[in-house]
Amino acid sequence: MEPNLPDAEFAFPGPLRDALVAAILDGSKTSTTSVALQYDVDSEPLPVPGARSVLVDSAQKPVAILEVTGVRLAPLGEVDLAHVLDEGEGHGSVAQWRTAHEQFWHSAEFRSALGDPDFTVDDTTVAVLERFRVVEDIGHGVVPRY
Repeated sequence: MEPNLPDAEFAFPGPLRDALVAAILDGSKTSTTSVALQYDVDSEPLPVPGARSVLVDSAQKPVAILEVTGVRLAPLGEVDLAHVLDEGEGHGSVAQWRTAHEQFWHSAEFRSALGDPDFTVDDTTVAVLERFRVVEDIGHGVVPRY
């Protein structure tokens, strides 16, 4: 494993993170969406192609090395079906995807993480659309070929 890589955490620890990690490891999830504001609040730079990170599960255990393959900023109203399908979460339409993501972004836990109890998204909210690939499955030592 490469030393000193930042952690890649999807959602909060618990069932959602476990499902997302499983989808990443089985190859069905190759993209993700974040609210750009989250990077400002966390004082983190936006992802860049080629950057690597350690995917961690709900127990903070390293399970894979990820590499960013693409990043674009877009208003939520412009997220397309190809991105939605590549998120690998089973959403068959942009509307289904949006509903599920709004539930997460409007949750008390997410609002607390942002420090804004009234945070809400709309079509103009800037999203970070990130694509990635697994370069090493730490648990199995396998390098996927996709």
